[in-house]
Amino acid sequence: MTLIEKSIKGIQSPFVKKISRAEGVETRELLKNLANGTAVIPKNKARSFKKPCAIGRGLRTKINANIGTSKDYSSINFELKKLKAAEGLGADTVMDLSTSKDLKRVRARILEKSNIPLGTVPVYEIAILGRKKYGSLGKIPESFFIKAIEAQAKEGVDFFTIHAGVTQKTLNSLKRSSRLMGIVSRGGAILVNWMLENSKENPLYSMFDEIVDIAKEFDITLSLGDGMRPGAIVDATDDPQIDELLTLGHLQKRAFKKGVQVIIEGPGHVPLNQIKANVELEKSICNGAPFYVLGPIVTDIAPGYDHITSAIGGAIAAGYGADFLCYVTPAEHLRLPTIEDVKDGVVAAKLAAHAADVAKNVPGAVEKDIAISGARVSRNWKRQFKLAIDPEKCKRYRKSSTPAIKDVCTMCSEYCSLKISEKCLKGRRRL
Repeated sequence: MTLIEKSIKGIQSPFVKKISRAEGVETRELLKNLANGTAVIPKNKARSFKKPCAIGRGLRTKINANIGTSKDYSSINFELKKLKAAEGLGADTVMDLSTSKDLKRVRARILEKSNIPLGTVPVYEIAILGRKKYGSLGKIPESFFIKAIEAQAKEGVDFFTIHAGVTQKTLNSLKRSSRLMGIVSRGGAILVNWMLENSKENPLYSMFDEIVDIAKEFDITLSLGDGMRPGAIVDATDDPQIDELLTLGHLQKRAFKKGVQVIIEGPGHVPLNQIKANVELEKSICNGAPFYVLGPIVTDIAPGYDHITSAIGGAIAAGYGADFLCYVTPAEHLRLPTIEDVKDGVVAAKLAAHAADVAKNVPGAVEKDIAISGARVSRNWKRQFKLAIDPEKCKRYRKSSTPAIKDVCTMCSEYCSLKISEKCLKGRRRL
């Protein structure tokens, strides 16, 4: 039985109990949401790891960190260092987006070392190895798509991004649109290339039932990808994006009926005033399935700072009900991320997720703020560092500017507001 099937029967396994305790929710409530598809636990039956997590309704907003090699730079050790950095700062999942020739070896090592769920985008491997074997993207046979997905399932991948919503219908919608930036999804672009060269439907759509059967065998979560996501804010919520979302809602129902967990991926570049509508559309069209957003990035003018633009959008999206944030690093649109870029991306996404969780009264969220505020009032610096989202940076900043008075900082020094108010209000009722 898959996790959905077990949840429908009300089976309270030790695995689900452990996750419900970690989330601070009742096991019965988590089972209900798993059973109706509003929550998922990405975990392949063929793999074990230390830190599984649940994503969806009533749960802490989760974040994903993307790592992976490229054709221009491929180092397994470098990617493993990124993995360690992401895990250390609290990423809940990681995706291997490798596109180098040695991507199988890279994935094997990341699977071996990762303590959190691992996702992939199988069409990348299909394109890279298929073009090498058959000479071009257009010559890759449909059977090769299924073989590659099945092979990754057997390796232990926990969730797949499947761009099954990129159909001939959505492609025609794109052709009719006045979209500025076309297709910005790498997976979406690869599939459109194949579709146009073959004058055929997207194999990930036409063979969706076979993909679902593979996912069911290994209890893999399908993350239905947004190949038509907007890459510029002026393209947000346009016809191609919505047509694809409608298709994803249909596919979610098909997969769920077979007992397969589903996440829906979303935009993209979206201005602030459209974020709420995008979240509400996904929840309505896709039957409340967990919503996984890339950012969203709220302005296009900030290359080098897109971890900030995405954190702004991510906090708002999660506040309105998005469940899963894909981090964006300062390197977005510019280069392959470094380890420092990964750290900055994780921290920004974690802050966005936590801010939303406080607003939504997610169990245990505001308690973290109360704890660090208490340490700040008492000027307990060691405790502040321990409770901070990035303790090492706090320590480094504190050490770099030593105050004359030990229990304050160099911003206010002897005029520390907390110290002054503590003295003058001593013995009075706290206001």
